Amino acid sequence: MKKVYLIRHAKSSWEEPWSNDHDRPLAPRGLRDAPKMGKRLKLKGIIPDKIISSTALRAKETAELIAEELKFPVKKIDFESRLYHASASTYLHFIQQQDDKIDCLFVIGHNPGMNELIHHLGIDLDNLPTAGICGFESKENSWSDFKPKKTKMIYLDYPKKKA
Repeated sequence: MKKVYLIRHAKSSWEEPWSNDHDRPLAPRGLRDAPKMGKRLKLKGIIPDKIISSTALRAKETAELIAEELKFPVKKIDFESRLYHASASTYLHFIQQQDDKIDCLFVIGHNPGMNELIHHLGIDLDNLPTAGICGFESKENSWSDFKPKKTKMIYLDYPKKKA
């Protein structure tokens, strides 16, 4: 059984609108929400075997803050430049290329690609909010078999969601 949790980066700062988009850091709200979501995952017993993140600063900071809450070694996070504003097909490609020894994968990235992948996997979600998490499960034993008709949504949470 394979599980993937798509995590949109937390709220980014727009204090320096002239700065490079890739280098925008988290806003104070993002710095608060990312650890909050890590704590919620920990309470549910959701711990990744692997974390892959976009190299954008806001995604990187989100990945590191969540990893710290889960006691996942920050140095073991894989930062992948091709996940920066990736399409749904790029995200799916990365998921399907994972080592089958991994059972639980976190992918941290951006919209609209994340939302497009969620739709492609059969879920009609209007928008995955910043720091939102949408989890899917496949009963298949290989990541290469992680496909829309073989998955189901198992988790949806975001900072403003009531418990």
